[in-house]
Amino acid sequence: MTNQAYCETPKQVLAALQVDSATGLTPHQVVQSREIYGANVLAQGKKTTFLQRLFTALCEPMTLLLLLAAAILLAVNMVHLFTGGETDFIECAGVGIAILLSVGISVTMEGRSAKAFEALQAIGADVRPQVLREGQRIRIPQSELVVGDIVFISTGDKLTADGRLLEAHGLIADESALTGESAPVEKSADAPVAPDAPIAERPTLLYAGSFVTAGSGRMVVTSVGMQTEFGRIAGALSGEDQGETPLQQRLSALGKWVTLIGTLAASIVFIARLWQAFSADALTWMAVGESFISAIVLVVACVPEGLPTIVAMSLAVNVLRMAKQNALVKRMVASETIGCVTFICSDKTGTLTENRMTLAAFVNATGETDALSETMIQNVCVNATADLTADGKGFTGNPTEGALLVGLAQRGISPSQIRKALPILAVEPFSSETKRMLTRIGGATPRTFMKGSPEAVLAACALTPDALAAAQAAMATWQARACRVLAFAHASTEGAWQYDGFAAITDPVRAEVPEAMAACRTAGIDVMMLTGDNLLTARAIAERLGMLPEGKRAVTAAELETLDDAAFTEALATVRVIARSTPSIKLRVVRTLKAQGETVAVTGDGINDAPAIKAADVGVAMGITGTEVTKEACDILLLDDAFSTIVRAIRWGRGIADGFKRFILFQLTVNVSSVIVVLIAALAGLPSPFTALWFLWVNLIMDGPPALTLGLEKLDKNLLKRPPIRRDAPLVTPQMAMRMTVTGIFIAALTLAQLRFDFLAAGERAAPTALFTLFVLCQLANALNARKPEGGNPLHGLTGNPALIGALLLTLFLQWLIVTYAGCIFNTVPLAPMVWAKCGLIAACIPLIGAILPRAPRRRHRKNRK
Repeated sequence: MTNQAYCETPKQVLAALQVDSATGLTPHQVVQSREIYGANVLAQGKKTTFLQRLFTALCEPMTLLLLLAAAILLAVNMVHLFTGGETDFIECAGVGIAILLSVGISVTMEGRSAKAFEALQAIGADVRPQVLREGQRIRIPQSELVVGDIVFISTGDKLTADGRLLEAHGLIADESALTGESAPVEKSADAPVAPDAPIAERPTLLYAGSFVTAGSGRMVVTSVGMQTEFGRIAGALSGEDQGETPLQQRLSALGKWVTLIGTLAASIVFIARLWQAFSADALTWMAVGESFISAIVLVVACVPEGLPTIVAMSLAVNVLRMAKQNALVKRMVASETIGCVTFICSDKTGTLTENRMTLAAFVNATGETDALSETMIQNVCVNATADLTADGKGFTGNPTEGALLVGLAQRGISPSQIRKALPILAVEPFSSETKRMLTRIGGATPRTFMKGSPEAVLAACALTPDALAAAQAAMATWQARACRVLAFAHASTEGAWQYDGFAAITDPVRAEVPEAMAACRTAGIDVMMLTGDNLLTARAIAERLGMLPEGKRAVTAAELETLDDAAFTEALATVRVIARSTPSIKLRVVRTLKAQGETVAVTGDGINDAPAIKAADVGVAMGITGTEVTKEACDILLLDDAFSTIVRAIRWGRGIADGFKRFILFQLTVNVSSVIVVLIAALAGLPSPFTALWFLWVNLIMDGPPALTLGLEKLDKNLLKRPPIRRDAPLVTPQMAMRMTVTGIFIAALTLAQLRFDFLAAGERAAPTALFTLFVLCQLANALNARKPEGGNPLHGLTGNPALIGALLLTLFLQWLIVTYAGCIFNTVPLAPMVWAKCGLIAACIPLIGAILPRAPRRRHRKNRK
């Protein structure tokens, strides 16, 4: 069927479909239509098997590093096993657990698209529309609807196919889930529609996924299944790929560099040891094996196999913390990515506003606010089809009328009592042609009440030019505040219409949003509103929230849709509000911003938001008002529907990033010092400073409790005053590189000095053990330095992380046990108390170095984005 049925007449559409509106389709025509246009079901792409998901997870860069480390460790232990050396298969088991954890998380988090499709299919699955076939009105399962079916529509119906209206009687539809339009939309079979009209401005068309809130009518089905606007969103969900998150990109880059450097250093050590053996005429297979094992162990020490484990554990802990803040994280890595967000694309209806029509004010004929006349009160009560619930706080029926009735109840007026006292004689329902509703009452004072659009009501009333101008000015004031205006008038049996005033109705801004918007600006995060609402309302809300400073503007989607990619990218630099947004324009915005290097979060609650939510780096859905489709497509679900929860999630995400920096600084400093010591010792012809078991113990410290507890530091109170981290920013900042280099060289120099000169005076027999202990204590002290990756006093606020203090003391105690009592396993000898004291005093210099080194300069927020 043509995609422009909305701008064709009913006769043209019926003729194109070869359908008789009086009899409907025949069984033969039903089969024919299904063959041509398809069935009314949402097609789902080929499912990914468990083995495919498992293979993809195993091919992740960090997982490959884990597999390499496991293979290396296994090789070392097998060589030791067959040569009679020490073995430590526990370390192999630890790396295996890390692999299972990393792969398990990836595999279990897959399949969100499939769930989104299931939610889409569930919408309308229990609906049985009433259709006309062979002249008979029958109900059929929604899946049996075909293009050309004549469907009867009435109040409360849920639509499961797109259709062109043939007739409409006061028909009003709620399309907010699809278009983002907060107010129900008036529908008409005869309204003129331009061919380029956006989805939200096609009154002749009804859409799958919307609800009929008032009126009745008939439509002919023009699109089913994947060809409906609803189905196109389903197609976008199945085809959209998020790509790598910023964290995954940076971890991958870091892992490759560290592995490359470690492998290069190990190769140099291996060649140097072989050359020394050859020069000493001692090149035997045993010497080759020992050299190879030394090089392999160095790689084990350098490869950050503990990084995925630390990342997974840090994310898991913060997922639990964020859940307590009403942010349910569905995709674990999103808890860190949210901290890197530089751009938030937010829906308006249900996200920034409450998606609840609310009375803002009654204004009488003289312009007084909330000065209600008797006729206006009666008009609101009887000239309506909605009803209040028993508690007076809710309603059933038309949302606009319901808002008026709730407003009266809040002012102590009982609509039900007034209705009982006023007998209704006749009603003329609201229609899109007249844009008004009339109700005639009897009783002691017979009257006729009118309510409707300002244009229709004011045109019927005989107002003086000054009174008309005053009424229009008062209405314009409220319309500029993003309010919808409904005017009222009454007339006696034979009298003229008298203007009574108007009601201003709005979808109010959520109470917490203005403060949250201010926090985003402080954090250097741009916010763009993508709404299906009209431009006037969208601009008013944006101005109230401070989203349109000098140089920023609000536009409609139609102004952007025809632009090529270059012009579109240039336009986004100044656009902060896009009204009449469609799913396709939202998706294009997200992709363009990501291509510019932005880390994008998308928030929303409607079906029309789902493709953009899935395409974003972080998709955020509303847990209370959000549709099931959006909830399934998102990464983070807001349990309280509060925009401020997003800001809290960003703060936690930035805290996670700080934790990663601490761990990386700690681990890479160990790597730097280890590589320097082993490399220089090999090149200088000195004996190997560490046994394989000593290296593995250092490696365990590097990946164990001291490293884990660095992620438990308290959040910096200035986290939201920093600029966001760009997606292309390296994990290791210049300040961190400087600190790890200086500290690593200092630790390496101390270790090499002990290896060459035994300056600790431990004696020939205990000198190697003293070297081992000095190196371990220096690394424990380095954990304190790592608390401040960008500089500062390493001891400041240390008591706020008792877990770190406990981990350091525990590791120190284990080192004492190894040195004192595990000599038969680790080849160590007990050390004199004085040697222990010297090692402790020297290690205490490490935090002093951290305090002396300059802090990183505070970065300023970017004023302009390229």
